[in-house]
Amino acid sequence: MSTDGPIARQAYEELAEAYAARVDTKPHNAHYERPATLSLLPDVNGLRILDAGCGPGAYAEWLVNHGAQVVGVDVSEKMIALARRRVGAQAEFRVLDLERRLPFADASFDLVVSPLVPDYVRDWRALFAEFNRVLRPGGRLIFSSEHPCSRWRMQQATNYFSTELTQMEWRGFGKPVTVPSYRRPLQEVLNPLVETGFRIERILEPVPTETFRKHEPRDYEELSRRPGFLCVRAVKPA
Repeated sequence: MSTDGPIARQAYEELAEAYAARVDTKPHNAHYERPATLSLLPDVNGLRILDAGCGPGAYAEWLVNHGAQVVGVDVSEKMIALARRRVGAQAEFRVLDLERRLPFADASFDLVVSPLVPDYVRDWRALFAEFNRVLRPGGRLIFSSEHPCSRWRMQQATNYFSTELTQMEWRGFGKPVTVPSYRRPLQEVLNPLVETGFRIERILEPVPTETFRKHEPRDYEELSRRPGFLCVRAVKPA
């Protein structure tokens, strides 16, 4: 995997407190991406789950409350501290760079969840190969990302067919923070899964919920007609 430093670590260190304060109420998170990703989960009771890019612990808390054994990892020390504060000893948390080999044994998890995290990793083949390695046969990977058309539509990219480093100024968490991420074409979302041994089970292009409409009516109309996120469930064949 890449030996360069994680591209978004500094941005999330700056965002951490404000992000944690709003992650349960900000419409794009709470009433758009999260319901869609959660809809792809199986019954998690008793499963050992890797929360890959756990942020301040919103998903980890949901998972432990539904009976899962959770290991949460994130590249941001502040995010890990916030996750520990939120979830406590109910889950294990580690500072970890997903662009390096994961420090977990082969076939040690039943499920990997990675919501809106892969966009910060350039090499998805290496990332998905590691997820496949640590999953047990029959285990699933569920992740979400920015839709390949979204950043292209906002003219943040120059070539749809390339994997490009882009930047966006986030204004929804108080002080504006420039957040870098990679935008890639659809073939570079799906082919790395197939090439690393996964079988794709479901693709979801979510639409915002009615609760989202109440908070962000203008964005609701836009996101009801044009995709913002992409959610994927894939399985490691038994």
